[in-house]
Amino acid sequence: MIRLLRSTSLRLALGYAGLFIASSLLLVGLLWWRTASYLDREIDAVILADTRAIGDRLRSSGVPGAIEAIGERAGESGDKNAIYLLVDPLNQPLAGNLNSWPPEIGHATGWYQSEMLHGSQTRATRLLNVALPGDFKLLVGRDVEDRAQVRGLILNGLAWAIAAALVIAALGGILARRALLSRVEVISRTTAAIVQGDLARRVPERESADEFDQLAHMINQMLDQIQHLIEGVRNVSNAVAHDLRTPLAEMRARLESVLRGRPSTNEVFGAIEEVVDDIDRLIDMSNALLRLAEIDSGVRRSGFRNVDITEMVIEVADFYRPAAEAKAITLTTEATDGMTANGDPFLLAQAVGNLIDNAIKYTPNAGQVTVRLTRHSQSKIGIGITDNGPGIPDSEKGLATERFYRGDSSRGMAGFGLGLSVVCAVAKLHGGTLMLTDNHPGVTASLILPAAV
Repeated sequence: MIRLLRSTSLRLALGYAGLFIASSLLLVGLLWWRTASYLDREIDAVILADTRAIGDRLRSSGVPGAIEAIGERAGESGDKNAIYLLVDPLNQPLAGNLNSWPPEIGHATGWYQSEMLHGSQTRATRLLNVALPGDFKLLVGRDVEDRAQVRGLILNGLAWAIAAALVIAALGGILARRALLSRVEVISRTTAAIVQGDLARRVPERESADEFDQLAHMINQMLDQIQHLIEGVRNVSNAVAHDLRTPLAEMRARLESVLRGRPSTNEVFGAIEEVVDDIDRLIDMSNALLRLAEIDSGVRRSGFRNVDITEMVIEVADFYRPAAEAKAITLTTEATDGMTANGDPFLLAQAVGNLIDNAIKYTPNAGQVTVRLTRHSQSKIGIGITDNGPGIPDSEKGLATERFYRGDSSRGMAGFGLGLSVVCAVAKLHGGTLMLTDNHPGVTASLILPAAV
């Protein structure tokens, strides 16, 4: 029982049942209070009218007139629920349908609510004790047992309704708990399998669009991202170990050659310069990895603002123009004015710069590189960099954005294979995408970003 009460679904069901019961009590109480008040006013009005009529007859016709008026009202044709009693100063009955003055009614004038014998049964009554001239006393009332019975029926029905609401709430809570536990159990089994190392496991989705399906979808997206990051870390670790091995081995070989050969000073300085170049290369690779980690963490979102993409693209293209001219490459910029996006201007400039740098690097001498800024759709901006280099085979397009991946055409080029990885990470951070398509010859790298609202 204690375990059931710890269930959130059961507690919610009981809470809703309590709220339903409280609102029902409030509603029924308000209705009964308004109804009872109306009935009380009607009964009191009838009693007061009878009292005034009998008093008027007493004043106009004396005691015989009052007795006659009571006889007319308490007779066979009168109201069966009416109660009348006229007594003299010695409390001796003169007229009415009561044999004697009720002991439960005091001698003080005013209203009384009492249980008294009326006919052959004890009934609830509403009575008015009035003092008349000549020390006569008049008792006028009504049998209100029917109203008391109605109130009892209402209270009894309400009690049964409360009991039924509690039972239904408990049963509903138990059924809801079973239904929720079945869905939660699926999620628990999935997470347990993932904890044990099965990173490919996902929470089943029923395509019902309910809250659990939405939760399952979000969990699966989170698991996809976690798996992607873990695989990225694994790939990065392997790639870093592979890329570090060669320069470290070369540095060790150079330094060992210096130690064994004892060459001249100039040769020693030459070897030191080569080692420094290798160290700089390793530092550059470490900095690139740190930038990727910073972008993936999302901390750069704090620097987001509206960026004039047109101005930014033109400035980045102008920065790389000398490098293009050094290879006699024609670098053309086609930019539409008024393009803005919300993002980090430095990261966006770095992403566009990486794409232009790649295009220049792989384009042959006297080639052509074009930078186009267009409205990709109503809410998207497209930055496309096209070259006429060797291009990227279809089999490698999906791998080109992976960290440290280098295709066959880039084996002899300088770099670490992180350029497109940085661009892809920047695009993802800004809610955009990076697309690689063929240019025949060459490739078109398109950075798609959401336009500023």
